[in-house]
Amino acid sequence: MSTTQSERLRELLEPLVNSQGLDLEEIAVDSVGRKRVLRVVVDSDTGADLDRIADVSRELSSKLDETDAMGQGEYTLEVGTPGAERPLTEHRHYVRAVDRLVKFQLAEGGELVARILGVDDEGLDLEVPGVKGRKATSRRLGFPEIEKARVQVEFNRKDKKEEEA
Repeated sequence: MSTTQSERLRELLEPLVNSQGLDLEEIAVDSVGRKRVLRVVVDSDTGADLDRIADVSRELSSKLDETDAMGQGEYTLEVGTPGAERPLTEHRHYVRAVDRLVKFQLAEGGELVARILGVDDEGLDLEVPGVKGRKATSRRLGFPEIEKARVQVEFNRKDKKEEEA
């Protein structure tokens, strides 16, 4: 049996999110003054556009209205995506970040910024950008070597489609 409100909400809402072809990434209940805010973060391998977010938001709102999962008090439901600089915590997050630049905090200490080229069950194939005119190098990084990982925003990044044209 679930013991926390977040666990109960996850059990209630995850099947609805999954039925919309999305993954439930995060649930948080925060107090803002006298009001409460239920934040639900969803994503998928193909991303989540505004229409999909709106659809799942309506589904979740209806389900929450049918139950007392949020109690009797007033609350606001916010449904969104993880954002540009999302932390990578699950295998599927790394798969979705292929071709993206990521900043790694290494378990042995230190940092590494590299582009993810491939992902398998054991770890990542990376391209480490060259410094001061040097060529990029390849590196293999196993999941146990990663303490934290976060996608980096790239303003001048060329899209693969542009490069192939």
